[in-house]
Amino acid sequence: MLTRRDLNRALLDRQMLLRRHDAKALAAIEHLVGMQSQAPLPAYVGLWTRLPDFRHEDLAGLLTDRTAVRIALMRGTIHLISADDCLALRPVMQPLLDRLLRTSYARHLDGVDLCEVASAARALMEERPLSFAELEELLGERWPGRDALAQTVRAVVPLVQVPPRGVWGASGQARHVPAESWLGRPLGDGSAAGDMVLRYLRAFGPASVKDIQTWSGLTGLRSVVKGLDLVTYRDENGVELFDLPGAPLPGPDAEAPVRFLPEFDNLLLSHADRRRIIADEHRRRVFTVNGIVRATILVDGFVAGLWRIERAGETATLEIEPFAPLGPAARDALADEGERLLGFAADRAASHAVRFRDGRRPAATTQT
Repeated sequence: MLTRRDLNRALLDRQMLLRRHDAKALAAIEHLVGMQSQAPLPAYVGLWTRLPDFRHEDLAGLLTDRTAVRIALMRGTIHLISADDCLALRPVMQPLLDRLLRTSYARHLDGVDLCEVASAARALMEERPLSFAELEELLGERWPGRDALAQTVRAVVPLVQVPPRGVWGASGQARHVPAESWLGRPLGDGSAAGDMVLRYLRAFGPASVKDIQTWSGLTGLRSVVKGLDLVTYRDENGVELFDLPGAPLPGPDAEAPVRFLPEFDNLLLSHADRRRIIADEHRRRVFTVNGIVRATILVDGFVAGLWRIERAGETATLEIEPFAPLGPAARDALADEGERLLGFAADRAASHAVRFRDGRRPAATTQT
């Protein structure tokens, strides 16, 4: 039987958060089976908090040289993922995207040949990358009066968002091209579901079938899990958990340093039972009604508050909002780590300040 703290420490270890790992950015992205990237820049902080000496250009270069891409995958959300994983996993996710298309847009598509829409869209995007608004307008010339044509294409054609979208220091509207065209290679055959489950467990386990389905958005994975060579545990509620043989379990007393997680970090999104990382009473403050997942702090391995960076003139201020009073050691650790975060995320600001929003610690300001 594994306790909640057992599962917490195992998750942090596999998420590269008990210690920073000396790995390249691409290797980290592949180990994490991609990083949710609804907003284009939080993944930079997600890699910074996991890797020593991570630089903005380490990720920006992967996007511009097409070694990594941003594409709709798990849960139907945009993920930053390696080119190899994009080609292998996007076909595995097709049943999910088909289901989302049916449930959300079926009434708009009655009588529309999806293959014809996909073919027309591919031809348009071979000429130049297109935003969804541009794609909707161009397809509307052939299918007038129809809505959701661009969302249809998103479901049936693997679309990557091309740079400068997602490049630190650059800006650009989300524009899309088919993944095969962008990468110059064909998609896989959709047979990678078993490998996907193994890799999920390596990065998020031990986990239940329901956890795996929550992370991926797919259903019917029990048969896939049962066909793999795995070991089993139980959690405190008796739920069956699966894991890789010999996978690390650091134990409940493993030290967990403070960490700053960015918005949308998969650490908070990838289990049906999220109490291994966040208490139920804190979820409303982190997960908003409009789908935003706020940036959080970890103290003793669990979500303990929110953070954000505000800019006023030449100063960038990191505001830390704990959910409950923190001891002096945790506050000092957060302040120290927060100054390092500002040095990365607000490197162009003339001065930095760290401020706790509970009134117990004055702002600490440093010049850069």
